[in-house]
Amino acid sequence: MTRRFKVLVLLAALLLVCAGGMVAVWSERDDEPVTILGPWTDKQGEQFEDVLRSFGIPFEYQGTAAQREVLLSKVQSGEPPDIAIMPGVGELAEYADQNLLKSLNGLYAEEEYGAPWKPVSSPREDAYWVPVKADLKSIVWYREGERPADSPAPLTSWCIGMGDDGASGWPGSDWIEDLLLQREGPEVYGKWALGDASVPWTGTAVREAWEAWAGLLRQDEAAAGRALLTDHRGAPGEYGLLFEGKGGCALEHQGSFARSFYGDKRQGAGLMDSAPLLPGGGYRVRGHEVTGDFAALFSDRPRAGDLIERLASREGQRKWAEAADVFSANRRVRQEGGPVVREIAERLTGAGPRCLDASDVMPPAVRDAFYEAVLLTIARAAAGEELDVPGLLADVQNVAEARPDRRAPLRTVCST
Repeated sequence: MTRRFKVLVLLAALLLVCAGGMVAVWSERDDEPVTILGPWTDKQGEQFEDVLRSFGIPFEYQGTAAQREVLLSKVQSGEPPDIAIMPGVGELAEYADQNLLKSLNGLYAEEEYGAPWKPVSSPREDAYWVPVKADLKSIVWYREGERPADSPAPLTSWCIGMGDDGASGWPGSDWIEDLLLQREGPEVYGKWALGDASVPWTGTAVREAWEAWAGLLRQDEAAAGRALLTDHRGAPGEYGLLFEGKGGCALEHQGSFARSFYGDKRQGAGLMDSAPLLPGGGYRVRGHEVTGDFAALFSDRPRAGDLIERLASREGQRKWAEAADVFSANRRVRQEGGPVVREIAERLTGAGPRCLDASDVMPPAVRDAFYEAVLLTIARAAAGEELDVPGLLADVQNVAEARPDRRAPLRTVCST
């Protein structure tokens, strides 16, 4: 055997060993459970895990109220989860812009998700997220038998809680978003949410909506102070703010997820569109805000893609809706329940303009500045201090203008 031949044999053997090692590493990785980061904890987290088990795909689920911060930490450390489920798509749009997300094309039935849930407008575009839970906003809850008149309600009638485990400020941002939507309509609302220069933070539309909410807060300093310090879910183990007891608040401007706060008393809660009750009031319904939890893929592992496909399917969404009494954006899922459930489901998937929650689609830095301005507004109202609304909005506008343009922006926020 020549020396040259021996060297070739040795190289071939080494290549085989390396290839075998590569195959072993790939197989080991492919056999690992699919890692999922999501927003659901406690009982709802357990219900979600039960649904995942029914798919027969090994998984590890981590539920946290601080998923935005946890996901950022994992991405920065180079160990993102296979699947992340996020409230809104603001962060997901930035991860897509950094080429960190995998396309979901072919993993869900596009015809089952209409606007604004559908993330792309053409089959040629890549979809990077799909809603796996949906909620309706632009509604007001009241106790059955106590439906309010179709006119603006005073501050003392409202159940308002600004406290939260994660990013505080969103209960107030919902008011401003809804006011802008009902006053100006979906087109103006959508442009503002996407950062279009024609509807700046400092413009008349945003300023007047903000001043309407600030005017409501200034009606009662004590009530504004309570709202600032109150958890939006109510006391632990109780039935939400709406059912705290006699003599309390009577109206709650909150999404359909508020039913989970009401517990066993949810059957005693009725709902109506928010437009007539908002400050400055008598508005007609111009549309409904909607929000969702969206699944995105950070991994190209086949198992992870299979899991998203099953979760987003009609059958997967049906299982999840039934297990946790939640709502789906999949229009082929029939929501079972009484009149309130049917009303919510119709508004989520039926006719009429629907707009994604504006703060959920904004870049994170802009959203955080929005929340901070909301908290300053309510704090100054509680203290009886003068409020410089144009100055607050100029600060948010400065943050928005400092953000780089996204290469892969959302195309639409509202359905038509």
